[in-house]
Amino acid sequence: MERFGFIVHPLTLDDVQRWEPAAAGKSEAILEKMLEWMPPFKVSHITGIRSAAGAEAEGWFVGCPLTAKQMMTLDVDFVMKKITEAVVMAETLGAGIVGLGAFTSVVGDGGITVAKGVNIPVTTGNSYTVATAVEGALRGAELMGIDPSAATVAVVGANGSIGKVCSCIMADKTAALSLVGRRTEALEALAVDLSGRKAVVSTTTDIKAGLAAADIVLTVTSATDVIIEADDLKRGAVVCDVSRPRNVSRQVAESRNDVLVIEGGVVAVPGEVEFNFNFGFPPRTAYACMSETMLLALDRCYESFTLGKDISLNQVQEISAMADRHGFTLAGFRSFERAVSPEQITTIRRNAGRN
Repeated sequence: MERFGFIVHPLTLDDVQRWEPAAAGKSEAILEKMLEWMPPFKVSHITGIRSAAGAEAEGWFVGCPLTAKQMMTLDVDFVMKKITEAVVMAETLGAGIVGLGAFTSVVGDGGITVAKGVNIPVTTGNSYTVATAVEGALRGAELMGIDPSAATVAVVGANGSIGKVCSCIMADKTAALSLVGRRTEALEALAVDLSGRKAVVSTTTDIKAGLAAADIVLTVTSATDVIIEADDLKRGAVVCDVSRPRNVSRQVAESRNDVLVIEGGVVAVPGEVEFNFNFGFPPRTAYACMSETMLLALDRCYESFTLGKDISLNQVQEISAMADRHGFTLAGFRSFERAVSPEQITTIRRNAGRN
């Protein structure tokens, strides 16, 4: 039996109140201070993972009690100490490798410092997140009647570790690629690296401008607030939102019946899996970052697989091969906590004028 741990945390104070009813009614300042004082804790025991190759695994969710906002605004040394303590707890429970979930993989240096401070390997899960995000976006485009080879793709957050690799993959698959981010110099440097590929590459720090012509959008930022609104998107666009908290406003789903928004990195996990914790997904499905940690354990690849701000194409290909070997697959589409049926996609496609 292989063993792993995965670090989770509340994205917002709403999550805190949902998980702990006693928190209802308390002020934001009090809740944030309580989280700062709290030590890491065991959230649940994960059982029943059995791969197509016959390997079995169990694991533990360990809570790091800080919100996304706190992780990005509190003293970085304090935050890193809390994350490291959570990893040590996972090791104490029996984990042989630990995955960093949500903003625990974003803050600081992308897990490098955490890995140096513990005795077991650590991964961010970003390699498999890239693989499933690209696969999901391309599958969504196909269902919407979009030919990726003739399309314009926008990557929002192209400066980041996930965004860079997504951009590299998409640059060989599409006609035009819009790199959207906050730092002009980094975007232009990436554009130079991508020169000579199939796609004509452009850069912008203006989200509206970057999305105006985009048929396919991959959004992979570490923003803590919504950055894509309903009027930013082209008619008939497919948006794969990998970020947590989400980059795409809920108003898009409410007011744009001609746009397909899907969550990135939703994976079907093989076996009779019981997570014993409700993180908003249907039974036996998980985020891709969680799944990467499971895959590494099942494959007995106990090493710090994805760390830092750079991901290689080789890493994406290697973890994809592991997923194939162990029977992990992209799950059906979801959008804003709800499943998206084939009939709904057909309706969206018709509303976009693609029969």
